[in-house]
This record gives sequence, structure tokens and C-alpha cells, in this order.
Amino acid sequence: MARSDAVWAIDVGQCALKALRCRAHAQHDRIIAEAFDYIEYPKILSQPGADPAELVDDALRQFLSRNSVRGDRVAISVSGQSGLARFIKLPPVEAKKIPDIVRYEARQQIPFDLNDVIWDYQRMGGGSEEEGFALETEIGLFAMKRDAVFRALEPFQKAGIEIDFVQLAPLALYNFVLFDQLTNLPPVDEYDPENPPDSVVVLSLGTDAADLVVTNGFRVWQRSIPLGGNHFTKALTKELKLTFAKAEHLKRNAAAAQDPKAVFQAMRPVFRDLLTELQRSIGYFTSIDRAAKISHVVALGNAMKLPGLRRYLSQSLGFEMHRLEEFRGLSGSQVLAAPAFKENALCYGVCYGLALQALGKPGLQTNLLPKEILKDRLVRRKKPWAIAAAAMVLLACGISFGTYSHALSSVDPNKEINRLSWEAAERQAADVSGQSAALKSAAAAAEAEFEAINKVGHSLTSNVEGRLRWLELFRAINKCLPPYSDEAPPGQPGPAPKPPDDAPKTAEQLAKEISARDELHITGLHCEYVSDLSLMWYQPVQQMNPLWYKPPAEKQPQQPQPPADPAAEPAEPVDPAAAGAAPVTEGPTGAGWVVRLSGYHFHNFPEDTQRLQMGPYVRDTLIKHLATAKIILPTADRQKVEAVSMEELGISYPVLVNPGTFQPHVEVGLGGGGETGAANPSMVGEAATAKDMIKLTRFDFEVQFCWQPKTPTERQEAREEEKRQEQAAAAAQ
Repeated sequence: MARSDAVWAIDVGQCALKALRCRAHAQHDRIIAEAFDYIEYPKILSQPGADPAELVDDALRQFLSRNSVRGDRVAISVSGQSGLARFIKLPPVEAKKIPDIVRYEARQQIPFDLNDVIWDYQRMGGGSEEEGFALETEIGLFAMKRDAVFRALEPFQKAGIEIDFVQLAPLALYNFVLFDQLTNLPPVDEYDPENPPDSVVVLSLGTDAADLVVTNGFRVWQRSIPLGGNHFTKALTKELKLTFAKAEHLKRNAAAAQDPKAVFQAMRPVFRDLLTELQRSIGYFTSIDRAAKISHVVALGNAMKLPGLRRYLSQSLGFEMHRLEEFRGLSGSQVLAAPAFKENALCYGVCYGLALQALGKPGLQTNLLPKEILKDRLVRRKKPWAIAAAAMVLLACGISFGTYSHALSSVDPNKEINRLSWEAAERQAADVSGQSAALKSAAAAAEAEFEAINKVGHSLTSNVEGRLRWLELFRAINKCLPPYSDEAPPGQPGPAPKPPDDAPKTAEQLAKEISARDELHITGLHCEYVSDLSLMWYQPVQQMNPLWYKPPAEKQPQQPQPPADPAAEPAEPVDPAAAGAAPVTEGPTGAGWVVRLSGYHFHNFPEDTQRLQMGPYVRDTLIKHLATAKIILPTADRQKVEAVSMEELGISYPVLVNPGTFQPHVEVGLGGGGETGAANPSMVGEAATAKDMIKLTRFDFEVQFCWQPKTPTERQEAREEEKRQEQAAAAAQ
């Protein structure tokens, strides 16, 4: 099976399974996030009464039901507590002898038989090499017991997921910090061990343990601290006499508790224990690396959301503690803007680092995947090809032998009939060869003449027709905005406008009148050219629960709209599937433009559940017209006009990409048009003033469609080709 250039990074934690799908970016210092998943277990794995194996298996099944890993490389993490990391400084030694020295050091540093562990090493940056000798070389040695690795791989093997990389979680955090945070490092050959760059402390507070990583980009030190979010929960269960589930809920909502002071008082001992462990760890690091200067601390993990924890640690440690609000080197708006990703972004540091390693970005590239698994996988993949190749060779040999035997008998010079046949065939071949040469020469001359004329024609027409594309797009969009009516050809009158109503109106009457208008307000238009509409637009849009246009015959019954009570809280957006979303199974292919229209409308009637409004109103006006409308445009020869459909213009797959948001209490000024510019003093009579306000329900939306423009000549050629095909089909019948 062909491999894709995308990778899945999966972190199986104690509280949830986190996964991130990434792809390389055109810029070397960025990567693209294409998809993610966050699956929280019904119970924490270490919670009393939980079955960790069953919970992880269920999470992986749920992950596979929503995502596909077929053809992608997969990287997973293992807990830092289950592995061993050693950093060894080597004396000056020949570079080619480093593997032998590392193997010797592995026997000394790893307290187990090497046959019982899986280990790997990497040469750290910052050293130098002169005349074949490595100087100031530091080696990172990483190991894990073989049975622990297979335990970590077991749930993935059950789920049928092939793993390509196994990495310790602290080392994945190092890769993340090196790529995303340490962006101003000096070149490797300018690194000075006596005056190194400032170090960064990464504190990833997990469920049962915390990973502490200290690095300056060239050197790294890590330690696992046996304290995590569960310890705060256990303190609450002990002090407040609560069940584990209630204590966990109270911890996550500590600021909203009835007695927050009692909650934080119960957790205070854990605060102190965590601070003590951090001070002891950082103190030990500074004692073994006296040249290190710590600049700040990066806080990761959902447990760091606990109110007051970051401020307490920052004040006590004396270092500024940063809580990441965004990842600098990660792009991909579909993922980064997703609410679930934003809510749990602090948990994705390990996944980010795993994805960087799988994409081959600078950092630690050690892999604790057992070599025997790689070997078996390689043999399994090559075996069918080897068998097929052997069969093809045997078949080819048999065919070749039979063919040559037959050919040999047909040209046997001892047979008179063969000699005469050869002479006649040679004369005929010479005649045909001469005719062929003459025809080829004539064809080449004709092709050259055609290409010259065709080139002139293209140069004359391309600029003329190409400049019309954007004008046609803007005209099509304007045509599709309500109120929609069939467009009259030039020279023919359109529908007569309604006479204005000058009668004074109250604010309530004016609000109903504005709401009844068939109007959409467009506030922004953005066009982006992409090389693959299916991969870079259609597939991400499908994951956003979009609202597609559905033909009237298949339209579903409308769902109830938000309540009429103006004091009620805004309701959740209407489910696009329940509102008539049409499942689209085929998407666009090839390159093209993605056009985004953002805007709002006031065509909303909270008290009327039968009237078309909210998202369905956008669907059955703008989106419907973008799918079905026709506009009047000049023909290719500019002598006539013709009705051109949206499909012929290259406009397709219009969609409301989000359910939209509505604001039921928007106040609009009558005097100056307010927020919308829809009101007018002449519409409310002399009694109205500039301070008069009306309340409207505003629905915000974003509509997207793909545009693969076609010139008038291309449209005409397509129609002619369609006619020829219809005539050929009719003739065949």
C-alpha cells in the first residue's frame, strides 16, 4: 500500500486519548495540522474500579470510527516513568568508533540485560569534529524494557494500527520546544558550552505524574515527578469526604464551587508538594550545569488550568510561567479554530512533538519500536511482490522459449518458401518505409504550421477573455443575493420597483418590516487559490458538519427555531443534518479557488417556527442560487447574450460551513442606520429621533464554494462537445 506524506501522532494518557494528524508545510519552520481527536475516557485509568485495557481499546475503536490512518505513518508516546534516559559526555574519540563506545556505555548505564530492553541513542548537537575526532560529544541514551514496549503496543495491534515510531513523552516535549519555542538558537558551530543560550523549563502536568524537561536547544535534562492532577482529586476526596467522581468534577470547577476557599484549602498540601519537587529538581539541574540560565517555565497539561496554580508556582519558583495560548509553528485553521482543540490545546504538546519526529524535523529521532517488528513488517510487505515477480519470470521464460522456437522454424534458410517470402517482405517493407517517411514529413510540417497559428490565436484571446473572469464571478454573487428574480436580457425592462411607503411606523413595526425583507448583508469576500480542492478544502469542510443545499424534492421538515422569548438565552445553532443538510459523497477535484462570503441577515422570526429563517434561509436563498441560478452573459463572439449556469461558470459545492451564530438582542439605531444601516428616519415618521432603538435577531454566517473559472470560449467548446456526444449516442441507438 502506498504511503502518504501525512502522520498521525497519538498520545494515550491516563485521562484521555489525544491524536493529531499533520503534514509538512512549504515553510521549513511550520507544519500543517489537518485533523485531531480528543477522546476522554468514562473513567480515569487509575480511578478505582476502572479497567485500563478495556477503556483504551474502546477509545481506539472510537478513534478509528471517526478517522482513517490508512497509508499514514503513526507515532505513539510512552510514559517517561517507564523509560530510562541517560546523557553521556564522551572523551575525544574517532567519530567512526562512537557506535562501539555507545554500546559499551549502554551495558554500563542500563541496569538490565540488553537482550531484555529496547534501546536507541542519538548524538546531541553542540559538539565539533576535527580531523576525524569528535570533541565535546554528548550522547543521549534511551531505553525501555521490552515487555513494557509490547504492553504499550498491544492495544494498537488489537485495533489493527501499525506503529512506526515509539518515543518517550519527555523527549517528544523536547522536540516540541525545540521547534516551536526556541526559534533564536545560534548555529551548531557557534555553540559555546561556557556561555550557552538561556534554558527553558517545560512542566507537563499529567493525571498521575508530571514530566519536567529543561533544555537550551543543545542540551536536555528530564525527570518524571510522581505528582499529577489525580493527587488534587484524591486530596479533595480525603478532606471533603467526596466520591472520586464528585471530587474530580469539583476540581475542574473549583472557581464555581459553593465554597472555593474550602476547596483550595483541601488542595493546599498538594500545591506545596508539587512546589517542593520542582524546586528540588531545578536545584539539582543547576548544580550539575552551573552555566545554565533559566529564562522561563512553559506550563502544559489540563491540570495547569487549576485557578491560582500557575501564579503560585511562578511566585514561589521565581520564574515567569507561560501558559501556551497557541502553537507558533502549527498552522491549519480547521484544527486550530476548533473549540475542542482550543479547550484541550495544553494537552497536545506530546502529540506535536511526535508529529515533528515522524515528519523528520530537527530534534531527537530515536525510536524504541522493536527491530523484530520492523523486520517482520518488511518481510510481510515484500513477500507478495517476491512471489508475483517469480511467477512473472517463469511465465516470461516459457512464453519467450515458445515464441523463439516458432520464429526460428519460420525463418529456416533451408526452406525455399521462407527465402522467397523474405525477399517479397523486404521489398514491401522498403516501399512502406518510403511512404511512411513522406507522410511523417508532411505531418510534421502541418503540425508546425498549426502550432504557429494556434499560438497567435491564444495570445490574442487569452487576455481578452481572462479579464472577464472576476467580473463574471462578482456578477454571479450579486445575482444570487436575495431578492432573487430571473434576470432580464439587456434592452428588456426588469420588474418594476415597489413604491415607497411613507406612512409613519412604530419601532416594533419597523423591526418586523426589516425582518421580513429578503436581504443578506455581505461583509467580507475572500478568495484563496489551492492546488487540490478535494484535499485542502472539501475534506476539512466535510468534518465541520456543514449545511449543503438540498433539492426541494428531498428537503427534510424544518426543525423548531429558537424560542420567541426575547429574554431567553441564545439557543444552540440548528443541527445542519436536521435542517436539511444534503450529504455530499463526491467532491471537487484538481486546482481552483475557494471563495468565502461572510455576512449576516435579520430575516429571523423567533416567534414563527414555520417561516424560513436562520441557516435554512441562507441555504434556500444564497446557497440554492449558487447551485441552480443562471445569469445573462455575452457569448464568446460578443455578438449575443446567453443564459449561463453556475456550473458552466465553474461555481460548485456552495455550503454553509458552520451552523452560524445568532444574536437575538441586537439593538439597531433608527436615526443613522445603526449597526446594519437598514433603518431610515423617513420610515418611522416625525416622532422618531436618532436615539430610537429597535431590537432585531441577527444571524451570522459564512458561505464557501469552489470556483474553477471557465472562459466564454471554453464554455462554448464544452457545449459543442456535449452536443457531439449526444448525437453520437443517438446514432449508436
